[in-house]
Amino acid sequence: MSENFPTAESAAGDPRTAELRERLAAVRQRISAATAAAGRSEEPQLIVVSKFHPAADVARLAGLGVTDVGENRDQEAAAKSSELAGLPVRWHFIGQLQSNKAKSVAKYAFSVQSIDRPQLAEALAKVVARQQSESGREDLDCYIQVSLEDDGGAHRGGAAQSDVERLAESIATAAGLRLAGVMAVAPLGAPPEEAFEKLAAISRDLRRLHPDAVGISAGMSQDLEAAVQFGATHLRIGSDILGSRPRVG
Repeated sequence: MSENFPTAESAAGDPRTAELRERLAAVRQRISAATAAAGRSEEPQLIVVSKFHPAADVARLAGLGVTDVGENRDQEAAAKSSELAGLPVRWHFIGQLQSNKAKSVAKYAFSVQSIDRPQLAEALAKVVARQQSESGREDLDCYIQVSLEDDGGAHRGGAAQSDVERLAESIATAAGLRLAGVMAVAPLGAPPEEAFEKLAAISRDLRRLHPDAVGISAGMSQDLEAAVQFGATHLRIGSDILGSRPRVG
């Protein structure tokens, strides 16, 4: 890692670390409260989305106990994961992914949460199989991104609900891939509770055919409580922890 990142000794006096500690604690409190309100005994896994924020912030978060980080652009994720090689965090790719980026993503990703077509699963399987023969990497956790809109995902991405079973089979039968569950983004302008209730039903249907595919990745800063209410196992939180995204370009 770069020597410019805060060390354990310097973090106590680092204003950005103090800010992140406060924000992280507030989000964790929300998650705990939502878990209790839902009558659940186990809290969802927090994935901090670090889009457009510097690698130094990821290092600070790791020092504060964050173990899982999400990115939705391969170029940015590849650079950060390389810069932070050796940092004890798992990288989750959560953005739309072209098949020709499979090789790059598979180098650092613990999971890909945005699989929306069989061709992408096939591309990832080929790359992961090659990596496993060369380095013995673990299987890649794969989530089916499901569109919760009526237009098949034209706005926020994802496969149509009618395609989930076929897509699940293509992942489950591919060597090197592990069908982990489903992922979705609540549609804009609609109550998130309705969306996440729908996702929970899709997850139940999936588990009838694939009992180990128990993951439900849902919920962001503005709707994490609704996601927890309807069974989310993973929450993707960005701005409420890291603040507004820096301007780019």
